Amino acid sequence: MSSTPIAARHKGFNRAEIVDQNFIEFVQQWQGEVRPTPRDSEAVLPGSALDARGFRELLESQLISRHLDLMARVLRVQNKVFYTIGSSGHEGNAMVARLARHTDPAFLHYRSGGFMAERFRKLPGMDPVMDSALSFAASKDDPASGGRHKVWGSKPLWVLPQTSTIASHLPKALGTAIAIEQARRIGHPLPVPHDSIAICSFGDASSNHATAQTAFNAAAWTAYQKLPAPVLFVCEDNGIGISVKTPGGWVANNFRHRPDLDYFFADGLDLAEGYAQVQRAVEHCRQTRRPTFLHLKTTRIMGHAGTDFEIEWRSIEELVSVEASDPLLRSAAIALESGVYDKEALLALNEALRKRCFMAAEEADRRPRLERLDDVMAPLAPYTPDKVKAEAERTDYQDRRITVFGSEDKLPEKQPPRHLAIQINQALHEVMAKYPETLLFGEDVAQKGGVYTVTKGLHKTFKGSRVFNTLLDETVILGLAQGYANMGMLPLPEIQYLAYFHNACDQIRGEAASLQFFSNDQYRNPLVMRVAALGYQRGFGGHFHNDNSIAALRDIPGLVVGCPSRGDDAATMLRTMLALAKVDGRVCAYLEPIALYMTKDLYEAGDGQWQFTYPAPGEAMPLGEGRVYGEGADDLVVFTFGNGVPMALRSARTIEQELGWKVRVVDLRWLAPLNDAFIAAQAKTARRILVLDEGRKSAGVGEGIITAVVEAGLGGTPLERVVGADTYTPLAGAAFLVLPGDAEVVAAARKLAARH
Repeated sequence: MSSTPIAARHKGFNRAEIVDQNFIEFVQQWQGEVRPTPRDSEAVLPGSALDARGFRELLESQLISRHLDLMARVLRVQNKVFYTIGSSGHEGNAMVARLARHTDPAFLHYRSGGFMAERFRKLPGMDPVMDSALSFAASKDDPASGGRHKVWGSKPLWVLPQTSTIASHLPKALGTAIAIEQARRIGHPLPVPHDSIAICSFGDASSNHATAQTAFNAAAWTAYQKLPAPVLFVCEDNGIGISVKTPGGWVANNFRHRPDLDYFFADGLDLAEGYAQVQRAVEHCRQTRRPTFLHLKTTRIMGHAGTDFEIEWRSIEELVSVEASDPLLRSAAIALESGVYDKEALLALNEALRKRCFMAAEEADRRPRLERLDDVMAPLAPYTPDKVKAEAERTDYQDRRITVFGSEDKLPEKQPPRHLAIQINQALHEVMAKYPETLLFGEDVAQKGGVYTVTKGLHKTFKGSRVFNTLLDETVILGLAQGYANMGMLPLPEIQYLAYFHNACDQIRGEAASLQFFSNDQYRNPLVMRVAALGYQRGFGGHFHNDNSIAALRDIPGLVVGCPSRGDDAATMLRTMLALAKVDGRVCAYLEPIALYMTKDLYEAGDGQWQFTYPAPGEAMPLGEGRVYGEGADDLVVFTFGNGVPMALRSARTIEQELGWKVRVVDLRWLAPLNDAFIAAQAKTARRILVLDEGRKSAGVGEGIITAVVEAGLGGTPLERVVGADTYTPLAGAAFLVLPGDAEVVAAARKLAARH
């Protein structure tokens, strides 16, 4: 390896310039022995598995990646480029791209310029330079994200866009691998070949992240049971995470002997040496269908990003040493030693690619950027109401429906009124009959039928290939859901309690709900997440089983959140949510109020007034549509949802008797997006307004209701809010000290009456 004289002499030089010049000087000063030029099909060096043609193309991909990095550093200061986390030192990942197929779904580390440049070769007519330049420039013409972020992504190349992920993409990569195999078991046609593998790359620092560890554990847990999970985990080990060094040997010692996670090492700094090593890992994963860990040795050249001035925290001697390990210097040596290139030809190639990258960047800078909010948000939450309505009301599956329920006489709409849990169960049977690609899974949902028996009988009806238990890990559950969705299925994951969702929130916030946005609606991962939720459980609970943290869901852009309070609404809402997922690719959260699961009565014991007739096929609840009790009653309008609905109805009877008011109760049903127009229309005729929100005072749904009222110009209407306390929910009877109840609702009405 050549020395780097410029770096040694000039501590204060721009390190990108030094790295660039090092390559040029290395080639110019090279004096090694030249072998006869190999033919395309011959090994580039004796003993290498890499032929001359493959080497030339890999070298070109490496140089494209490098010059995109150099271009970004130069043009960022001119505001022509907006992203400088580079791939320099990681260009060996191009070998993974060459040895895999373009139909192997890929979830990539942000240092994947070499991988992408090489993968672009898989299909004719594609241009890695221009496409990448458009992304760097945040151009509206960027084919990956439409200018919303610098992402490595491509719809035709099956690279699902990732932002600056820190391991959060590993669970869905594993989920995609498992989905490839699951499709065969349920007879679902795959959008990729049946022997595809899922590729997932990440850094050595990210391998320590809890989300990464849960993916590795779940992969091994799956393989331990002899179930296929063809995921190729590619750990690109550059020995450092921003400025924190990875202890020497840590990755190898941590992963080399893990049971049921098959370990391979490859030298990503040396194409001639590393190619066969990468090939063994890829072929092993594809043939054995086992989770495979490829430990790819890399380095990091030019710092973490353009704003990382390593010279401020790293010695010049260390920087020089790192720059001397540049994989492009080794590739240059192979090119010259093998006779594939002479000095002049290699320097000419280098300069031609530099010019190509800068020209593409200048062209990208001239292209339009996103300038309207509507354009920015267009792919975030697509909604085609007419198509969703038609899909939700579609009834052409009646034969399957009759088979599932046993006979026409046993159809749920022909049964007596039932409570919430039974009707959710009936609705789940129905949608699984309607959509053969639907899978239901989570903790305890199969043979047991869930903690509250809501999924009882589904496993027996639809068998273990469609209804199954997972390991106890919400992150994996939601990662699996995204994987199934990526492969064209309709997942119904269950999170056992709302509090457990917080363990895995980023799988929805950072991954599932963002995919349409960052892929410009080219990729979708439709899913309906069922969550047993909210408070008021008696004889059981405490914080983890009485959780009202709906704010954590409502804050996620694009997520649909619905909360039925009665059985018939539960069925029609679920039909619409599945239609939203099927038609528009939406991610939905379906909150099931635990305390209302078995509730039969409303006013007095035995009255049966909280049981309802199951809605006939063809009935569905439009997104945003609420339910109004006491239409036309204007003395007091109560806005609420979930457990608040029967509470408000009971309180309304007392208020009407005591104050002589006519009370209207408005069940919002849909909590995100809130239907501001519906709220305003209901508030417009109200003489008084009461907002009943069983969540906490801070950041609850009630704040959104009041905002909608005020923004509609109705802020002068007398208003009271009844909410929970800003505290965690305690155990047993103490829970009802912090949750609002009937008495608090009546007391709030009295306060309103006292104002006049």
